[in-house]
Amino acid sequence: MSIVESLARSIEVITPDLIELRRAIHADPELSWAEERTTDRVAAWLDKSDIAVERLPGTGVVAEIGPAEGPIVALRADLDALPIPDTTQDPWRSTTPGVAHACGHDVHVASLVGAGVALAQAHRTHGLPVRVRLIFQPAEEVMPGGALRLLSQGVLKGVHRIYALHCDPSLDVGQVGLREGPITGASDRIHVTLSGRGGHTSRPHLTEDLTYALGSLVTQLPAVLSRRFDPRAGASMVWGQLRAGNAANVIPATGELTGTLRMLDAAAWHQAEHLVRGLIADIIEPFGVSADVVYVRGVPPVVNDFDATETLRRAVSSAIGPGAVASTTQSLGGEDFAWYVEAVPGAMGRLGTRTPDGPTFDLHQGNLRVDERAIAAGARVLAAAAVV
Repeated sequence: MSIVESLARSIEVITPDLIELRRAIHADPELSWAEERTTDRVAAWLDKSDIAVERLPGTGVVAEIGPAEGPIVALRADLDALPIPDTTQDPWRSTTPGVAHACGHDVHVASLVGAGVALAQAHRTHGLPVRVRLIFQPAEEVMPGGALRLLSQGVLKGVHRIYALHCDPSLDVGQVGLREGPITGASDRIHVTLSGRGGHTSRPHLTEDLTYALGSLVTQLPAVLSRRFDPRAGASMVWGQLRAGNAANVIPATGELTGTLRMLDAAAWHQAEHLVRGLIADIIEPFGVSADVVYVRGVPPVVNDFDATETLRRAVSSAIGPGAVASTTQSLGGEDFAWYVEAVPGAMGRLGTRTPDGPTFDLHQGNLRVDERAIAAGARVLAAAAVV
């Protein structure tokens, strides 16, 4: 029996328990940097399997399996949930109002736990050819992401490759989407507060018409950016929040805009903040208002290394079957796994979670449902990526 077959058999045995783990995490979601009970659950599972565990300051877990010397392969999952209500009616739906695992991180955690348990069993019976580091990371959902803190703590010391999977509800369960090069986009958050003299709407000439200035910023900044960035950069400026005023006949003294700027190109991303700040000043200047701009640089694109992607392709083929490999396109979604692959070669794949012929859900929506067969598929692929 090959080591990949041994890993698959171990995962098959524990799959019902992995599903229960995923459901427990889904029912008890925790926001970024507060994943205490999720951390406890992961540590308990690994302890039970005699896997050496290091609990990180605050939340998060790192564990290692395999020989004491030699190359290290890292496998990563993220722990946090989103501030989104769970609108499903599953028995394991969120019990925390306004918080849900609407991005599939509960599946990521259960899959990596399964991979770790299987790898530990394989090391006891066969001996692993490499040392494997399991990284259960907090705070993927906040910019610039928990990966940066873990990197500063040396989580990739000695690592020569890193792999991860992310749920994709547009792919059928049993498929894994792969792509060489950029697979996600860069993502920044922009918060603008405008201030000016308020006043009566009957006398706009005696005020600074802040609401009009906000409206101009809402429409003109995306428009101008579309002409200042190379179109091939794929820049997309989208506002998500706008707040101003409390009465129809009062020009407010303050107002706020919040949105995200996403793009496909890393070089354009490095220039974005300077350009955006200058354009905001130019757009509002005729209105006489002032702007306080908080520009949070988020994450660069995840750029999959060629060799690492080929390893992940072999892992999918050997763990699930050659027909499981699917092509996938670059998205504008941000992922702080990008920080890891800037430090060492690595690759991220998209784990199919859609039931064949079933509905297609979307990430970051409270109605997200996953086919739980994806948990075992993810565990098998991650485990195989470490040893193929």
